[in-house]
Amino acid sequence: MSMPVFTRRGALLAAGGALALPGVARGQGGSQGTGDWPNRPIRWINPGPAGGAGDVLSRLVGDRLQARLGQPVVVDNRPGAGTNIGMTAVARAAPDGYTVGLASIAANAANKWLYRNMQFDPEKDFAAVGMIALVPNIVVIPPAVPATTLQQFIAWARAQNRPINFGSVGAGSSQHLAGSQFQVITGLPMQHLPYTNSGQMNTDLIEGRIDMLFQSISAVAQMAQTGRMRPIAVSGAERVAAFPDLPTMQQQGVDIVSTGWFGLCTPAGVPEPILARLEAELLASMEEPALRERIMAGGSVPRRMGRVEFAEFMAAESARWRTVIQAVGATAD
Repeated sequence: MSMPVFTRRGALLAAGGALALPGVARGQGGSQGTGDWPNRPIRWINPGPAGGAGDVLSRLVGDRLQARLGQPVVVDNRPGAGTNIGMTAVARAAPDGYTVGLASIAANAANKWLYRNMQFDPEKDFAAVGMIALVPNIVVIPPAVPATTLQQFIAWARAQNRPINFGSVGAGSSQHLAGSQFQVITGLPMQHLPYTNSGQMNTDLIEGRIDMLFQSISAVAQMAQTGRMRPIAVSGAERVAAFPDLPTMQQQGVDIVSTGWFGLCTPAGVPEPILARLEAELLASMEEPALRERIMAGGSVPRRMGRVEFAEFMAAESARWRTVIQAVGATAD
């Protein structure tokens, strides 16, 4: 799976790293230039809920970094406000390499266009380390809706003479953004219903209280495979292993590729040698077959990407979703 990356290199080199600070000495072997870093545990802030896709990826990758760095990597879940609470904590942490954060489509691309009172600037307050994974969604509808394809669902929705409700795990999430893009392209009147509990959201879909979801594969695979909800499309660029016969939205005539993503970042100002070490260890971890297999088993797609490319990718995603969010007039305040 691939996603388009548009170059905005001039504005992003500072976001991808920071100048080395005085006092950062030369270390040994693979730690050259990092002094005695790390000599104590590293805190990994996940701005999403425990048990979510971001939490799973944080623990999988954190475990591999722990093995490579020789210090504990402790996941600290700080959910709330569409990931803004956790990422504010990352932005305000000391830039010493002992706090990292899980970058996402919400905090690092969409939220600045949704929230009027952001406590951080995603382009200035973080340094990119690298990407971890893409998280494609599938479109699911209640079993009572008489549609088995995306085009049949669109025809059904047009006949309802009311806004179509779609749920998501929160403003700025990949599910919310996919629904907003669907609204722009199809012209359907739609209403976004943010949930704090994905279990309740899934129940409401099954029982017909909401009309559609763009949901992560891991969250609904069992329910979709057993007929409790009906999958009708994949939001990513390619079909997915869990539903090999399910066509993408593009294959069904709706030109949408909408995929969530996660990566690693630090507060801005972390010394360059430490950023370089983190990047090198992350990239090496992402080459491990066992880690890649575990990421794929959870419904995500491993994506190896270094600092500069990841910073460019995030800026392109921000520009992309700004257009969609402004087109539908979405806000989160």
